[in-house]
Amino acid sequence: MTKTQQTLETAQQAFEHFRHGLATGEWEKFIAILSDDFTFSFPAGPYQGLNQGKERMAEFLGYVSEKVFSQGLVFTLERTTFNENTVVFEGTSEGLMFGNPYKNQVAVSFDIRGDKICSYREYLSLVYQP
Repeated sequence: MTKTQQTLETAQQAFEHFRHGLATGEWEKFIAILSDDFTFSFPAGPYQGLNQGKERMAEFLGYVSEKVFSQGLVFTLERTTFNENTVVFEGTSEGLMFGNPYKNQVAVSFDIRGDKICSYREYLSLVYQP
């Protein structure tokens, strides 16, 4: 298996855990695949900008599941783009945000090191301000 294939396989597994977490609020499997020096970047809200650590990501995901999308969020995958270190998943997300109908285009980018996700970035077509 080439490095690019391994990167894609790791990212696809992580993405399925991520998508499951969005729908159910169950994030344990996604958090388990993050590296110890994990960083993430989000475009809006209380976690806007660069954040560091698995614990900070767990806080963010809890906020997303408990406050923002308490009834879950469905991510429909439309395209995957990758190279030997980074995989980008593009699609739409749909659900209720703070109880109001929500639909958005989104891109989620994972940087891979070995069998772990070391960085996550998310890009939205519509930046919200709760």
